[in-house]
Amino acid sequence: MFGDLMGMMGKLKETQEKVKATKERLNHVSLEEKSSDDLLKVTITANRKIKSIQIDDSLLADKEQLEDYLILTLNKAIERATEVNEAELAAVAKEGMPNIPGMDAFLK
Repeated sequence: MFGDLMGMMGKLKETQEKVKATKERLNHVSLEEKSSDDLLKVTITANRKIKSIQIDDSLLADKEQLEDYLILTLNKAIERATEVNEAELAAVAKEGMPNIPGMDAFLK
């Protein structure tokens, strides 16, 4: 029994290290989101850090329109980055979970 417990503890520690490495790797995964007409482009990491925003000159004439574009495009970029982040971290965490009967129900 204690051998299994020590093995599980080692596996959990290994999983923690893999999660940490995955979080670091996600700092370097860039995603690009554009407005529907390509007038605004946002680049964001999978850890939800904005890297750049490119604004077409035509949007600079109308402050309200630019604000709307920014809100919509930034929210889409953050949502997409969150999906990638959560999927990557969930895959690493699930891979490293010890085989405990009934745990599959909690991971779904």
